[in-house]
Amino acid sequence: MDSFEQLVERVVAKAAESERLQLPVSAGDLDEAERRLGFRLHPLLAALYLTVGNGGFGPMDSLLPLAGGPNPDGEEPALDDYLGRIPAADAVTWWSWPEGVLPVLDWGCAMFTCVDCRSEGGTVLHFDPNVIRGQDLSRAWFVEAGSLAEWLETWLAGRGWYEDDIADGGFALPPWPEASARL
Repeated sequence: MDSFEQLVERVVAKAAESERLQLPVSAGDLDEAERRLGFRLHPLLAALYLTVGNGGFGPMDSLLPLAGGPNPDGEEPALDDYLGRIPAADAVTWWSWPEGVLPVLDWGCAMFTCVDCRSEGGTVLHFDPNVIRGQDLSRAWFVEAGSLAEWLETWLAGRGWYEDDIADGGFALPPWPEASARL
């Protein structure tokens, strides 16, 4: 596997092909986003936003912008999406979202790819509330990749579950075992 820097360089090269690629965020914008989130982004995710762009690359050229305005499809930035999922401290609700799990790609139909910024490798998770019955959100979480680096390598190689030839084959993602403990 590539070093961190080589992986980012490969992502930069592939992202340059995207018509939706946004300019990178500044270090000041990243600091402000992390302050508002209440946690630091996984280092690789931070490097992507600082070096590659503020969204518009990755699977389907659809990585969400970190902050600022919506992406070309009108989807809100990851920062606003995350903050909108965290219930107020005094709210009485069954809904909860794991701390430090940042939505980075909106698949539609309420499904998201997220990065667990508090895990060492930046575990990449898939959130799909369409598969649950009742109010057990722990069943809506699946592991897309054990790390952000692994997820990027899969995208760069064209082997992601979202690729037409793979998705049509009935590919299934494994559940995220930590979900019930973190919700």
